[in-house]
Amino acid sequence: MRYQKRQKAIILLADGTVFYGKAVGNKQGTSFGEVCFNTGMTGYQEIFTDPSYFGQIMVTTNAHIGNYGINEGEVESNSVKIAGLVVKNFSYEYSREAADNSLEVFLNDNNLFAISDVDTRALVSYIREHGAMNAVISTDVANIDDLKKQLAEFPKMEGLELASKVSTKEPYYYGDENATYKVAALDLGIKTNILRNLAKRDVYIKVFPYTAKFEDLEAFNPDGYFISNGPGDPEPLVEAQQLAKEVIKRNLPLFGICLGHQIIALANGVSTYKMYNGHRGINHPIKNLITGKGEITSQNHGFAINREETEANSELEITHVHLNDNTIAGIAMKNKNCFSVQYHPEASPGPHDASYLFDQFIDNIKK
Repeated sequence: MRYQKRQKAIILLADGTVFYGKAVGNKQGTSFGEVCFNTGMTGYQEIFTDPSYFGQIMVTTNAHIGNYGINEGEVESNSVKIAGLVVKNFSYEYSREAADNSLEVFLNDNNLFAISDVDTRALVSYIREHGAMNAVISTDVANIDDLKKQLAEFPKMEGLELASKVSTKEPYYYGDENATYKVAALDLGIKTNILRNLAKRDVYIKVFPYTAKFEDLEAFNPDGYFISNGPGDPEPLVEAQQLAKEVIKRNLPLFGICLGHQIIALANGVSTYKMYNGHRGINHPIKNLITGKGEITSQNHGFAINREETEANSELEITHVHLNDNTIAGIAMKNKNCFSVQYHPEASPGPHDASYLFDQFIDNIKK
């Protein structure tokens, strides 16, 4: 396939900037989304299936994508969630013995349009300077004006509710029903590895749709409550915020990750904002202000919580900060059994620095 003449393709940004490339697998297609980049050297399959990336065109900074194929056991959901893929070099062949198939087959099976041979270093530099924005990738290179018109009408990420696109439609169970602890999880786009991490700590989980009310979760008679990661702007998720308020009011064990962290902040009257670029990668440095220790973490978020409002809130304590830009990476309530982090302790792309947070949640349940 890689020796055949392939379709020309472009990535057109909302400000009119164009980068050129070629369609992966000589496919024709067009896909819209917010363009963002991930700096991870590995884990592309986990990135592509992470529900938090729903609606985003992913640019990978690693020069080679697809070289170790795909493994059916290394997914974070039941399908690809990104809107499109932009890479420098796409590997049609793979050398990993444990791989089940090539990345090309995986993308075709999931109907994902991707382009390669793009100067991703220049593209990422441009995004870093001008901020994340909507974009379109397409083989329709002769009709750029039409693509610009369609792109201008595509909704922006700010103010966009996307949890409904990735949340489960019906409640389901995960883990051993005879486990010691029970946790009710609100699914805003939950990653499978979060469920694995809870289950291996002797937890039986019931996962609820994003619209579930506190009474629905309470009927499971859980020992603790969890609010998951997910895509989009947290502010439109009013029902999730109300659920968090109800759990907090009763002082029940509550843990939130990423979007769940933002929901807990909003439930405490702290606003959120869209970041210029966001944090997306597997080596982000965090400082735990309680222990004084540093952590190397996996992150994927385009929104953050307001620092000034958090500092002014007498009920909240900042527990973790991002060492690159001093944004808030974790909070805890001073007088309630509630804490949350902005990063992903379930993701262990080498370091396992943050996995203790699941143990902390279990300890809070035991108390």
